[in-house]
Amino acid sequence: MLRHEKGWDRIYHRYSPESLPWELGRPRSILVEMVESGQVTPSRALDLCCGAGTNLIYLAKKGFDVTALDVSDKAVEYSRKNAHEAKVEMNLVVGDFLYLPFRSKEFGFIFDFGCFHHVEVENRIDFINGVFRVLKSSGRYCLVCFSYRNGSAWNHFRKEQIVDLFGDYFEWTRHVSSVESDGVTRYFYEFLMRNRS
Repeated sequence: MLRHEKGWDRIYHRYSPESLPWELGRPRSILVEMVESGQVTPSRALDLCCGAGTNLIYLAKKGFDVTALDVSDKAVEYSRKNAHEAKVEMNLVVGDFLYLPFRSKEFGFIFDFGCFHHVEVENRIDFINGVFRVLKSSGRYCLVCFSYRNGSAWNHFRKEQIVDLFGDYFEWTRHVSSVESDGVTRYFYEFLMRNRS
């Protein structure tokens, strides 16, 4: 099977960002809130599963040195085009979230909207270890993932499941709803974590 005929790459090659529910055309409210409140401050930042780049463009405009990763080369192409139009610079990488091609302790902030909840069950610990390997000591990781309130599914979480997986990294969590670009209300957990190593 050709690369562009499966998974996320297929989605971004087949559909425009405007037609995808998670592509809002604006940064996620949790990201704006954390930056505007000073909970996270400009640093080297990684946007995991960046899609069309709305969140990374916001971070770059706020003074972050941004790297973004997505498994889809088409998504990265959209991000590059949108970043160029927004007149911001960043490092864009096509890659697999299980094999982060970055140095240890490279980032002060990692933003993950919708990445972790697509990690297969058997790969979750490897994913978590990878995130905290590239996150600086005292760096912060913001995770936004599907909630059980969206219905029963292997990747719709309860708070307790995330707590069990991530252990002592937590700073805070909350449960929120969001009207996505298709007009459907979906439920998410938002977590802010700190690397205590």
